[in-house]
Formats: sequence, structure tokens, C-alpha cells
Amino acid sequence: MTDAYIYDAVRTPRGKGRKDGALHEVTAVRLSSEVLNALKDRNGLDGPAVEDVIWGNVTQVKEQGGCLARTAVLASDLDEAIPGLAVNRFCASGMEAVNLAANQVMGGAGDGYIAGGVEMMGRVPMGSDGAAIAVDPSVAMETYFVPQGISADIIATEYGFTRDQADALAVESQKRAKAAWDDKRFAKSIIEVKDQNGLTILDRDEYMRPGTDMQALGSLNPSFQQMGEVMPGFDAVAKLKYPHLEKINHIHHAGNSSGIVDGSAGVLVGSKAFGEKWGLKPRARIRQTCKIGTDPTIMLTGPVPATRKILADSGMEIGDIDLFEVNEAFASVVLRFMQAFDVDPDLVNVNGGSIAMGHPLGATGAIIIGTLLDELERQDKETGLATLCIASGMGAATIIERV
Repeated sequence: MTDAYIYDAVRTPRGKGRKDGALHEVTAVRLSSEVLNALKDRNGLDGPAVEDVIWGNVTQVKEQGGCLARTAVLASDLDEAIPGLAVNRFCASGMEAVNLAANQVMGGAGDGYIAGGVEMMGRVPMGSDGAAIAVDPSVAMETYFVPQGISADIIATEYGFTRDQADALAVESQKRAKAAWDDKRFAKSIIEVKDQNGLTILDRDEYMRPGTDMQALGSLNPSFQQMGEVMPGFDAVAKLKYPHLEKINHIHHAGNSSGIVDGSAGVLVGSKAFGEKWGLKPRARIRQTCKIGTDPTIMLTGPVPATRKILADSGMEIGDIDLFEVNEAFASVVLRFMQAFDVDPDLVNVNGGSIAMGHPLGATGAIIIGTLLDELERQDKETGLATLCIASGMGAATIIERV
């Protein structure tokens, strides 16, 4: 099979996903087109240079609806001969886009792809697509559906994680994100978002709260306790599925869960021949990709079986991985990953994660692949693994190695 390489990776800063957020007036199409233009310009691409643009976004309605990928191509400076494919694997959509591109290259279906994703959560709210898994009783009852926050609290209960552990992870995420920005570790990949007059709208992740400490987090009430215990009583649903759990321990709140933000990211993936054609040097090889289905009620444990699968498929062991990016959807997701593999916390999310900087659903998978690559280069390490939990019970992972 043909090897697939990463030639470049860029992302926008993440803006607060609300009306007073810096990116609120920017549409998903426009932000996506800015990322596409950056990849085109940075790498000297011209004409129908890539086979396809594969773009993830989760809430595919209204201005994020249709085939957003194709619309973004037409709104960008890319050649109109380049098609676009919109994909949705919930929180792993950006990673799935990159993995699909890599596997297309590996299979010989084109030499080059742009892949990534976008989510403007302040403009198109999460859940506004009315997903059947949540609103169709015939599906929700059969699968023992509960909201993701309840699932995160189930993980904490099942695997014995405390509120203090979750809060400590959140404080560390904030500290690491601040250190990364202060040290300009994201400088290689960040593209400024500018308005139509060329003035900078945002050049730094806006959601960060670097002054966060244990005392501040300790004052926050659990976000999902009421919906679990009172109405509509999702704890009761969870205990029907897991009768051994006497009580759900509600430890998650806004400070130890991922932030609602706007953002976009893209990765340039291609074969060796693609790089030679455009005079580009590969930065990493995509060694292995995987996706897996898991229990849809506890829902967010996917990084553990996905990692086991991708290691087995690649003939590797956990000790062969130098650095990890595990999306911080909720603190318990990362705590469970580190517990399952006995991984040194200093190797996981070195530059902070979605608790500190936010989780733009359709973009995050591409963001963490780019962040992982930058950090491997900074530390002169070789191999990294990125993974995400996924709504309705799935997991995805990607292993990259520097070349």
C-alpha cells in the first residue's frame, strides 16, 4: 500500500461559542474557507491540486447544512474542480476526515487531500439538528439513552474518580494551555482570523481561564445532577442499564468539561509522489487509523477500546507511543484512559486540551492531530497517538510517526 503523509496542519484560534464570542459573526463556511486558503497558500498549491476536501461538522443544519465541504471549497481560493465531502462522526468528525483521506491515499484513490473540520457552536447550537438517538423514543428507550454529561458521571462512578481528581485535571489543563501559548508552541499552526478589512478578529484561543484553581472549581455546582436525579431522571435510566450502581456520582461541571467554542482546522495529507510534485517535505506518516463502536449509554469510554484496537492493528504496545492526545470532552474520559493504560500524565495532553481551550465538535479531531505533530517535533519524539470519545458510543484513534 502507498504511505500517507501529513505535509501541513493549521487551525484557527478557538472563540467563545456565544454571542459575545470573537468569532460569532463568522460563518462555518467562511472560517472553513480561511483554513483551506491557508493550506493552499502555505504549500503553493495551484489548480486541482488535491483529489478532494473531506470536512467534518456535527450539527449539519441551516448554515452548517448541505455539503458544507463543497460550499467551503467554492467560497475559498481553491480550484472549483476540487469536490467536497461532508462527514459526521460526532466529536471525531475532524479526525475521521483525516483518517478517510489517509486511507484513500493508502488505497491509491488520489495522491492528495485536504481534510479537517469546523463547528460554529455559537451560531448553530449543539443538538439543534434533533438527532434521533436523543429524540426518537423507539431508539432512545432501546439504547438506554442519557445525555453525555450523565455518561461522563457514570464513568466517574464506575471507575472510582472523585470530584477533586476531575478538578485537578482541569486546573492542569488550564496551566498547560497557558504555558503553551506563552511559549508560542502553537505558532507554527495558528492562522489569524481577520475581517473583510484585513483587521484581526482573533489570534489566540479565547476560552482559556488561566487563573483557574481548585478553590474556584470547588464553588461550582455539578451541571448534570438535576437532570439525573430530578427531571427527566436520567440516573434512573442509567441504573436500569447498570443495576450494580447504587447512585451516580455527579462530579462534572462547566470547569472540568470541554468548552463550547467556535473553530476550524485542516490537514494536508498526501502520498510521497504528491510531496515531490509540489516540492513539499512530509512531516509525519499516518501509520494507522481505527474506529470502533462501544456501549451507547456510558458512551464516552471509546478511547480505551479504540487504543487497544489500533495498537493491535499496528503491532505496537502502549510503551511504543511517545505522546498522547486524548480529547478532554470531560475530565473522567482522560482519567479513565490514563487508568486503563497506566500512562504517565506528563505524556498526555502536554499543551492542555478542550477543558482549557474548548471543543469545536467537528474540528477537534483535526486540531489534536496537528497539536500532536507540533509537539512531537518540539520534543524531538517519534510516535504519537490521538484519540477521542464519540457520542452514542464510539471511539476513534490515529497513530502518526515523524519522518
